[in-house]
Amino acid sequence: MTTLLINGRVHSPAMPDASAMAVRDGVVAWLGRDDVGRAQFPDAQIVDLDGAFVAPAFVDSHVHLTATGLTLTGLDLRPATSLAHCLQLLDEYARTHPGPVWGHGWDESGWPEQTPPSTADLDGIAEDRSVYLARVDVHSAAASSTLRRLTPGLAEAYGYSAEQPLTADAHHRARAAAREGLTPKQRRDARLAALDAAAAFGIVSVHECAGPDIGGLTDWDEVRSVEHGVEVVGYWGEAVSSADQARELMARTGARGLAGDLFVDGALGSRTAWLHQPYNDAAGCRGNTYLDIDAITAHVRACTEARITAGFHVIGDAAVHAVVGALERVVDEFGAPAVARCGHRLEHLEMVTDTQAHQLGTWGVVASMQPNFDALWGGEHGMYAQRLGLDRSRSLNPFALLASQGVPLAFGSDSPVTSLNPWATVRAATQHRTPGSALSARAAFAAATRGAWRAAGVRDGETGTLVPGAPASYAVWEADEFEVSAPADAVQRWSTDQRSRVPALPRLDGALPRCRQTVHRGAVIHG
Repeated sequence: MTTLLINGRVHSPAMPDASAMAVRDGVVAWLGRDDVGRAQFPDAQIVDLDGAFVAPAFVDSHVHLTATGLTLTGLDLRPATSLAHCLQLLDEYARTHPGPVWGHGWDESGWPEQTPPSTADLDGIAEDRSVYLARVDVHSAAASSTLRRLTPGLAEAYGYSAEQPLTADAHHRARAAAREGLTPKQRRDARLAALDAAAAFGIVSVHECAGPDIGGLTDWDEVRSVEHGVEVVGYWGEAVSSADQARELMARTGARGLAGDLFVDGALGSRTAWLHQPYNDAAGCRGNTYLDIDAITAHVRACTEARITAGFHVIGDAAVHAVVGALERVVDEFGAPAVARCGHRLEHLEMVTDTQAHQLGTWGVVASMQPNFDALWGGEHGMYAQRLGLDRSRSLNPFALLASQGVPLAFGSDSPVTSLNPWATVRAATQHRTPGSALSARAAFAAATRGAWRAAGVRDGETGTLVPGAPASYAVWEADEFEVSAPADAVQRWSTDQRSRVPALPRLDGALPRCRQTVHRGAVIHG
């Protein structure tokens, strides 16, 4: 059976003016005008789009499904505007939800007090209950006394504090103890909620970034067993030192690569990102180092020899320096083509220099980035400026630099850190708070679609686009307005001149497009 979608706007480089699309056996069969389509496919099932916009479906290149679902179904602290408000939200939730409390999203950098919740704050509300409240970047967390007592070896772990939020290994241990307090049903319901939310945002595939310090093998195996229309591509963040060890770990996990959140350092908000110079608001603090250049080199060497994708979570400038130095060692040993063939990837990559960008582009290393970081924390008065000072903060998330040096870009949300909404991601990339760092809308949209497919090793040139022969993975959107010409501020607008034969995209300076339907390989997964 052929399905013919008519009376819409089809975003396709193959035919920018197309108003109809035919789908057969999960593949795009044809693009063109409505009248031609009706004549060519007389027996097709007709779907009238009524002016809606059809575009390639999105792919989120970095998510944490269980944590995302627990935020969607549980205590979301991202709306908190002060410490008092954060504790009020905790109190309201605890009164109506018995048992352990798992919360996410507080961010003291925007509060008047700029003071995180303490152990005493949590105990005063939850009394003898286990309470785990992750900071928005999930690199530190407030924990109640009960949870602390349930966490083996906590007081001896690096990153421990009796009253302040836990970081590093202490945080990982407390999170593992908090996770053990959740029932299998809670975890399963959370993952389904996260995948449902992704489909409702026009996302057909997500890259799950897992590892022993994030959810452990139990969570990883449970994620892989979930049946859902959204395709889950999994990465396992555990360091290896030999090719045989890499192959064995790949066989055990079934991962797409030994990459994702393999931590070289932490996060700027928690002051655990590894810096050359101290934090502007914490004298003497340069963050945490979880892998040095020798360990990074060993991992990249082992994965390159085994032809496996390697990758790291890397944010601070000292961390980026170590990773690029390790890659350079492996390039010297195996050659740039062998490294490029593996599709190694770096998550976040917020502090990168011109020289480093050129090297990464030469070696074909993918930058998996989150534009909403800049939207949330950039600018003269944002968290980046607080932590680093204005001069350093202006160099963060240089999308235009990386693109100009040929670094393959893939965009995601790091959900639950930022919203899953991919149009918000595209908008943030085009409206970077630092002049000269933004991307064009076309480049941003590509990074959130075919760029993210490419990051997962799908490099057929068709997936992530709407051309005849491509998988029919698309979303139908209701959008209020389209840009139809080339304005002077083209970086922040949505198309170039019509004569360039570039399909238009919705304008995003108002309400974001609303997803009517999501289809993956011809199967409806939302709407």
